[in-house]
Amino acid sequence: MGALGDGGVGDGGVAVEIDGAVARVRLCRPDKRNAQTPDTWLALAAAGDALPDDVRVAIVSGEGSSFSAGLDRSMFAAIGSWSDDGDAAFLERIATYQAGFSWLRRPEFVSVAAVQGHAIGAGFQLALACDLRVAAADAQFTMAEPSLGLVPDLGGTQVLVDLVGYSRALEICATGRRVGAEEAERIGLVNLVVPPDQLDAAVDDLVAAVTGTVHGAVTATKSLLLAARDRTYDEQLLAERQAQVSRIRALTAGSAHGSDSQP
Repeated sequence: MGALGDGGVGDGGVAVEIDGAVARVRLCRPDKRNAQTPDTWLALAAAGDALPDDVRVAIVSGEGSSFSAGLDRSMFAAIGSWSDDGDAAFLERIATYQAGFSWLRRPEFVSVAAVQGHAIGAGFQLALACDLRVAAADAQFTMAEPSLGLVPDLGGTQVLVDLVGYSRALEICATGRRVGAEEAERIGLVNLVVPPDQLDAAVDDLVAAVTGTVHGAVTATKSLLLAARDRTYDEQLLAERQAQVSRIRALTAGSAHGSDSQP
């Protein structure tokens, strides 16, 4: 990967550009329909680690006609040899690759996937890793891993169940069928579907809306929502109270100092 912010593309086929509060993370292997390799996942993890603290939105997109066609098939032979190192090393290797996706859930910014064309396997899971998904009308989502004798292991299973429910999630995974953009919007997989030539503009509008809201309130709310499934109702009420106290104190402190910024 090139240096953060310069848009350079390294072996992982990932480019990162920083434009003020917006980070644009782009898969750049259009000749391979942005098929992913372990180098891609390492580059994505590095992008997350290097984001400046003032980034408020991270946009993930794919260059060309497809968001990502999933795992590069040329990697299949190499994958078979990973287990030779023993279970502990094998598990650690997968955890390292998962880090390329999990950073998109961090509460300090909102992540947005701009999806066009194919989002297959790892591509589907990369879109699921983002908080919000905007899809072009030609987008097609496929969880192909079970059809290949594998399981989705890049963080997509929990999010898929959260979005569409267990039964629908199992059906999508077990059949390996394609979910078109219209159905994806109807069942809650994506937030918005637009004509392909309006995808960039729709994402920019969404980013403008997110960055126009009080940043501290958005990140605190994202933290509440992410943790809600693991708390009882009373525990969530307590977490809301605690978050609100922090927000009111931050607003009061900003007002006392005459600050026009959004804490």
